[in-house]
Amino acid sequence: MAWCPYERRCGPYAKRPGVLRHERRGRPYTKRPGVLPVVSLADPAVITCAISGAIAGREQCPAIPYTPEEYAAEARRIVDEGGVHIHIHARTRDGTPSYEVEDFVAIRDAIRAEVGEQAIINFSTGTVGVPVAKRVAYLEAGRPEVAALNMGSMNYAKYSRSRRDFVFKFVFANPFEEIIELLEAMRRLAIKPEHECFDVGHVASLEPLVDMGLLAAPLHADFVMGVVGGIPATARNLAAMADNLPAGVDSHWGVIGIGRDQWRMVAAALTLGGSIRVGLEDNFYLPDGTMARSNGELVARARRLAEDAGRRPATVQEARELLGLPARAEAGA
Repeated sequence: MAWCPYERRCGPYAKRPGVLRHERRGRPYTKRPGVLPVVSLADPAVITCAISGAIAGREQCPAIPYTPEEYAAEARRIVDEGGVHIHIHARTRDGTPSYEVEDFVAIRDAIRAEVGEQAIINFSTGTVGVPVAKRVAYLEAGRPEVAALNMGSMNYAKYSRSRRDFVFKFVFANPFEEIIELLEAMRRLAIKPEHECFDVGHVASLEPLVDMGLLAAPLHADFVMGVVGGIPATARNLAAMADNLPAGVDSHWGVIGIGRDQWRMVAAALTLGGSIRVGLEDNFYLPDGTMARSNGELVARARRLAEDAGRRPATVQEARELLGLPARAEAGA
C-alpha cells in the first residue's frame, strides 16, 4: 500500500477532528519510523509568541513587558506581524513573576481590549513551588483558550562555557499526579492543553494519558529544545520528537527553540511541516545577533522564514481549527 508522508494532497482532508489525514483518504494508518505523518507541509504554520517569560528581566532585555498596558502593546505588535497565539507568564507592574489571579486577568483583559479575538491567549502553568490549586485558580478566573502543560520532570539549567559553571540549575518537578490534576481542571474549564515536551520521554508520556481518556484529539504538542537537562536542539532530534507522538491520534506540533538555537529550529520545523514559536521568553536575538526591540520584530522574522520555506502563516481562524478550538468572531479585527 502506498504511503503518503505529508504531501500537499493530504491538506484538504484535514477537517474532521480526531482522525488522521490518511484515514480520511480511506487508508489505514501504520506508523513508520522516521516518517512524520501528523502535520502536512500544506498546512499553514501557526506562529506563537511567548511574550515575556518568568526568568529574565529588563536587565537582560529592555523590551520585556511588565505592565498590562505593555503586554497589550506587545500583543498588537505580534498580531500586526502575523502572530496568532500568545503565551503568557504573568508579572506584577514591577516585573516580578506572578501567579495571582488579578495579574493574569489584568493582562488578559488588556490584550483582549487591544486585539480582540485576533489572537489565541495561552496561560502558562509551568512553575516551581506553586501549588496546583493556585494555578487552577487563575485558569478558572482567566479562562484562556489554551494553557501550557509541562509533560515531565527534569533537571533544568543554563550553563556558561566562559565560566565553566551553571548560571542556574534546579529540578523542574512535573509528576504525573500534578499533570493529571491540571488536565482534569482544563477539561472541566474547556481549556485546550498545550503539551510542552522537553525530551522524548515527555512525548511518550502522552500515550497513557490518551489511553486513560484524559486527552482528546487533536493533540497540541510543542517540543522545547535547547534547555540544558532536556533534549539538544538539532533537526534530527526534532524529527524524533515528532515521530514519537502517539500513533493513531491526530496531532498538531510545533517547536520552541531556546536561545540562539531558536532560528535553526524554526527552520527545521518549517521544513518538517511543524509550527513555530518565538518571543522574548525564549530568545532575545534576531538571526544576525541584534537584540530584538520588541516581540513584533521576532514574529516578523519568523513570518519571513515561514514564507521563504514555502509555508503560509496561519490565520487565527486556521490556528483555532488546527488546535481543535471553537471558532470565534474576530471583534476588533
